[in-house]
Amino acid sequence: MVHEVRGVVALSKGAPVTIETVLVPDPGPGEALVKIQACGVCHTDLHYREGGINDEFPFLLGHEAAGIVESVGPDVTSVAPGDFVVLNWRAPCQQCRSCKRGRPWLCFNSQNASQKMTLKDGTVLSPALGIGAFLEKTLVAAGQCTKVDPSADPAAAGLLGCGVMAGWGAAVNTAPVRQGDTVAVLGCGGVGDAAIAGAIYAGARQVIAVDLDDRKLEWAKGFGATHTVNAGSGDVVEALRALTGGFGPDVVIDAVGRPETFRQAFDARDLAGTAVLVGVPNPTMVFEIPLIEVFGHGGQLKSSWYGDCLPERDFPLMIELWQQGRLPLDAFVSERIALEQVE
Repeated sequence: MVHEVRGVVALSKGAPVTIETVLVPDPGPGEALVKIQACGVCHTDLHYREGGINDEFPFLLGHEAAGIVESVGPDVTSVAPGDFVVLNWRAPCQQCRSCKRGRPWLCFNSQNASQKMTLKDGTVLSPALGIGAFLEKTLVAAGQCTKVDPSADPAAAGLLGCGVMAGWGAAVNTAPVRQGDTVAVLGCGGVGDAAIAGAIYAGARQVIAVDLDDRKLEWAKGFGATHTVNAGSGDVVEALRALTGGFGPDVVIDAVGRPETFRQAFDARDLAGTAVLVGVPNPTMVFEIPLIEVFGHGGQLKSSWYGDCLPERDFPLMIELWQQGRLPLDAFVSERIALEQVE
């Protein structure tokens, strides 16, 4: 059986997205059909539309979503029809060299659905991050479905599928922030605010939010920021040092993803401190630095892929933290719109 559903499609580079009829097949081996209840609008979708990820148009957009499993392939046992799930774009294969070495959060061959979703004329769609969730129903690998408490609000829970997990995991898993650390987060959008919340959860004694927008800095306080710095008011590196006894933060997380901000992260951290890149740069950006400065400053420079998460471990935990009042997940939901309003 083929399902005809509506979805948001980027037909060509830079063009406005359109609502198209999408044909979604019934799940085959290892696959699940999910009825989408809510999907977040992520900046990565804009990257896809603008050709910043690759040029495999047309793209079926949307990837941070939650919904109900409608049906599964004949060999699927991990989820069942009726399960409430958050979709994820890291479904460890258990077979690649990273998985076999005990590092499934870095899986090099994450699972996706084998069958293709198409337009009515047969044009094959490229689902964003292997998901494509601006769609009434989507087809994914069963491993991309993570069961969570069904009482959770789909709009909030779905955000774990990308931005919130990426930021929170950058602090908790990638850095990782330790009890008593000082932390700075550059960029206070959804990913940055999630990194702030993650740093607080991990035990940071000081979390400094940095942004050009005073409104975002005020929001950052709601996620746990203890101090704020407007990046347009002076030298960010000096401001961070001044707030940390002249030393610089133990951990600086760049949630912007530009050479200028990563240079600030590199320079601002304490000696032997850690700089984490979680903001996604575009393919043209280049970061240059004298190698002696890398050697002399010491510490670690890290990139964070999806917050180095294991969805089956991290998603249920974060839902529990939210329900306990320890993670303000619902605060990341700024508005609710219809599918037609995504553009």
